[in-house]
Amino acid sequence: MKNIIVAALAAVTLAVLPQAASADKARLGHVFAQGNAADEASQIFARLVKERTDGKIDITVFPNSQLGGDEALGRDLSRGAVEFAFLNIGSLTGLDPLLDIHYLPYIATDYAQVDKIFYNSEGILQRTLTGTLAKHNMVALAYFELDFRAVTNSNRPVNNAEDLKGLKLRVPGSASIRSFFEAAGAQTVTMPMPNLFVALQQGTVDGQDNGASITYNSRLFEAQKYMTLTNHVYAMGAITVSKRFWDGLDEAQRKIVTQAAQEAAREGIARNRAATSAFLDKIKAGGVAVVTPTPEAMAEFAKVGQIGWEKLTPIYGADRIAELKKEIAAARGE
Repeated sequence: MKNIIVAALAAVTLAVLPQAASADKARLGHVFAQGNAADEASQIFARLVKERTDGKIDITVFPNSQLGGDEALGRDLSRGAVEFAFLNIGSLTGLDPLLDIHYLPYIATDYAQVDKIFYNSEGILQRTLTGTLAKHNMVALAYFELDFRAVTNSNRPVNNAEDLKGLKLRVPGSASIRSFFEAAGAQTVTMPMPNLFVALQQGTVDGQDNGASITYNSRLFEAQKYMTLTNHVYAMGAITVSKRFWDGLDEAQRKIVTQAAQEAAREGIARNRAATSAFLDKIKAGGVAVVTPTPEAMAEFAKVGQIGWEKLTPIYGADRIAELKKEIAAARGE
């Protein structure tokens, strides 16, 4: 009996003691190799959130497709099975076709234009993407840089649009990118990023269209012979959080998470741009012939790109396209 009374008193004592606040454990997934600017930005984001919430939100980063490719991450975010991701949202057209409106060819041709069009929170691209993600239970916290996309392959140098004919190229799940290459006569294969390196090695596809940073950091160049700086698409990703996790945060935590995402995104953009030339040098040193197209060839690529604009306008909406064209003209000083 004495032992029972002692145990009961101990239980009551424990019940009235203040309990230590438990940390919200969260996972963040992305497809980028460690050392890529996007991966570094994700680590910065996780650190800032943990520091500024005094450890109450503790984010573990899973790089290099450990939690799946972008398509899988998008599905998991939408249903609340994973908390955060640095997403290449242009791969999520299976979820919603509006999620690659920003992948229309040649929206921007340099970083000055990119910053005015893509990183304008009031612009049509961010408004469309943020609103569309919200419809699928994802909250866009900030937007980060992937790269200007290029074309690599193992068959022949691509000096102009004609040279794309007949190449079998892996593309992400983006209707805009797919339409560009198909208009040029290439064969496209939609494939998750985790499968790409082996597909290049085995010759399942001839090439792919990531930019310098991803082509280098994911070692894709090791299975390629040629790279052409087509800059056909500027790729922007989104730092996203699942609505389920977001709804469990208080206002102060939401503010911290949002500010941390915006700071991490800015740092990632700066790091990526500073490293692009070095990545190209390393790709060349790895035995890849890098082609910079002539102005005439770039005009050919841009002309091919316009076919995609015409084809996809009914999907993206004529009003959105008209607004985007106005923003492009303003960014170019036209």
